[in-house]
Amino acid sequence: LRQVSDLSDFSRGHWLRELLCRGGEPSHVQSSPDGQHLLLLQNSRPPSLPRVVAFQRHSIAGADLERSWQPPQPALVGLLFLQSPVVLGSWVLAVVWEHGRTEVWHFVVAVGWQLLQTLELCQGARARVVSVCSQGASLVWCEERPPLGAHSDTSKCAFRFCVCARALEVGEQGVRLGAVRIVLHNSPEYQVLASPQHVFLVPAAAGFATTSKFLLIWHPEKAEFTITAPSAGFIHSKVLRSSSESDFRKLLLGSVGLLSGFAPLDIHTSAVSNSGGLLLVSTKGSVSIVEPDGTQRHIFDLEGGPLAQGSPVQLKTFGSILACVLAGVLYLVNQNSGRLIEKEVLSMKEVHFLEPQGEEDSIQLLSQTGIYSFSFSKPEDSSRPEPCLVEMVFEEACRYYQRRSLSSSKLTVEKLKKGGTFQAPVVLAAILQHSLHQKQKPARGLQDTYAKLLSTINLELQSYMSLELLKTCVVCAPESQVESYCKELVEQEVSRILQSDMDKDNLAYLNSVFASFPKAAWKATRSCLQLQQNGDGLLVARATPEVWKKVLCQPQLEEVGQNGMVPLFELICASFLRFRPKWLPSFVELTQQYVSNSWSYSSKEGPEGRVPLYKRALGVLARKNKHGEADDEMELELLLCSKRPKAVLQALHLLIRLKQWQRVVEVAEKFSKLSPLLNKEIFTTLLAEFAQHRQLDPYLDRLWPLCPAELTASDILTTILQHLPHSQEDPVPFCSEGNQLTVGLLKPLLQRVVQRPSVQDEMYSDALQSTTFPPPTPPREH
Repeated sequence: LRQVSDLSDFSRGHWLRELLCRGGEPSHVQSSPDGQHLLLLQNSRPPSLPRVVAFQRHSIAGADLERSWQPPQPALVGLLFLQSPVVLGSWVLAVVWEHGRTEVWHFVVAVGWQLLQTLELCQGARARVVSVCSQGASLVWCEERPPLGAHSDTSKCAFRFCVCARALEVGEQGVRLGAVRIVLHNSPEYQVLASPQHVFLVPAAAGFATTSKFLLIWHPEKAEFTITAPSAGFIHSKVLRSSSESDFRKLLLGSVGLLSGFAPLDIHTSAVSNSGGLLLVSTKGSVSIVEPDGTQRHIFDLEGGPLAQGSPVQLKTFGSILACVLAGVLYLVNQNSGRLIEKEVLSMKEVHFLEPQGEEDSIQLLSQTGIYSFSFSKPEDSSRPEPCLVEMVFEEACRYYQRRSLSSSKLTVEKLKKGGTFQAPVVLAAILQHSLHQKQKPARGLQDTYAKLLSTINLELQSYMSLELLKTCVVCAPESQVESYCKELVEQEVSRILQSDMDKDNLAYLNSVFASFPKAAWKATRSCLQLQQNGDGLLVARATPEVWKKVLCQPQLEEVGQNGMVPLFELICASFLRFRPKWLPSFVELTQQYVSNSWSYSSKEGPEGRVPLYKRALGVLARKNKHGEADDEMELELLLCSKRPKAVLQALHLLIRLKQWQRVVEVAEKFSKLSPLLNKEIFTTLLAEFAQHRQLDPYLDRLWPLCPAELTASDILTTILQHLPHSQEDPVPFCSEGNQLTVGLLKPLLQRVVQRPSVQDEMYSDALQSTTFPPPTPPREH
């Protein structure tokens, strides 16, 4: 932190220093877009009057700007810099007062500040501006419109505000205001904050609890409002097709029931980032950003616990760096990753951020003693390691050792660095420091043991560095090349995760990857599992056993189902259904083959010990939005590929329900050979169908050979009688319909059973035909 100015380079610098050092600190400090002018809004106590004063840098000559007012005169509401379309890079200053009067000022070199025009922003004489911002070349403000009656309804008085917009055109002929556009009427009080493309409407602190549970985001180009309750994950957008739909109550129609159950917003401070998002600081010290689409992302937590209502928090973004000042402490945070880059204790308590003057890697702060610059770029000769990467190493080590520790004490990064017990993260941090700075400066000598380890992990390190480079390319690439970069990035990320521990965090990350890049994730899965068809058209996989274990990993029940998170096997099955549905049964069959080779049939440790794989695949199929004939066929294939008795019988019943009798017979012939018990169940099922209708008659010569050896004629007749259809009329010997079961149809089966030697006869046939006496001892009954 170095001082770049002692305020002497400002016009009336001694007075500026006096105002800053006076007891009543300025309530608002703002610099012009070119950084050459400084505006101070001074809300001092009596006898001094509230005033706004402008100071020029580098002692530019010319008339000064100073405006003051005395209560109960209307107070100043906003100081806004607007770009002038006449001269490129020029700007004008709009000073907006509470009763709607707007003064437009322009600074001319060697002349000074000139009042271009005074305009009336509001149309009603009784309107009162409570908040104002500039969005492009327009002014957007929230005004209060008091009710006409003296004793109006309290509920109606709460919605007496109106959000308006008006174009401010600065030309050679002067300044002109466009027509008033009603953005939202009959609304509660809002603070309006503008980004280049959107306007955020933040509920006022004094508003009703019912209306302080959500934010509104106005998209002027689309004429669209987004209602968002960030903490509850609620987002709803509505296009306003006519001015009648801009009523606040109509806007919320259909969402009131949901919004009423949410908790009120916790907002201490709000500001707009240079990326167009809304920065929010809660009373607990949590800093988050609300994107223009309504989604919220947590960035950082400030130290010091809950924030008092009067404690100021300064927020400013410089590129991807978020600067925050609280209680004399400056925090520099990476806005994208949320990592703390620097924490600096300032000697001055009250500071104000200024606009950077061409130095994107520095922050300028205004204090009582001058202007200070803080540079967050690393010097070229710095030997400091990559802070984020080294911190990641120690944080990952903390999680790794904590999972395997029997101690109840919490392991922190500081303990890991100072303890000396765990050397692996220390060694890895040293190797990373050596490797990442090798191209920038001559590498320092590593210890011999470190050098050996570096040669061992050199390929992995190169892979990691190429992955980081690829991520940078994705961020910086033009839109036409993003898709190709994303495919490569997803493939590397999926491959990396399949080689690491499949914990809850990695699984959640994979879920997001598959949801965001489904096609790229599908190709990456095929590559990692090495899935392809051989010459016979069969699906084969050459994945390693470790990769198979990651695929089959099934987390605990409490870890699944949170935010829609599903296991990796289900993710892959969903990809098969989307891109190659015909391969899914073969994939399940391949997976079962690996399971049977790795775990015993009844092992509780294996994936089949909990839920069979075919049932997990069927669960993915059941979650499809639309169900058609192709899904019935897929269900059949999944049931049959498992070769489990219950699944085969379930498939048989499904085929019977679909009346696909040809396939019923084919399935029966194929799977009756698996086991005698399954053979008996299949034959009994088909015999019951045979008793009820005549659809199986063309296939009887193929069904009767499937009759189990232990079934007798009496067993067959009992089954037939149990499943005969019940008739409403008296039975007659000859039916005209011709669909009744006759003895002639059953005769071939009964003859086959009667003529077949019994099992007991086969056991003693050798003994009965033997000429020896006495006959040999019969074999033991198994």
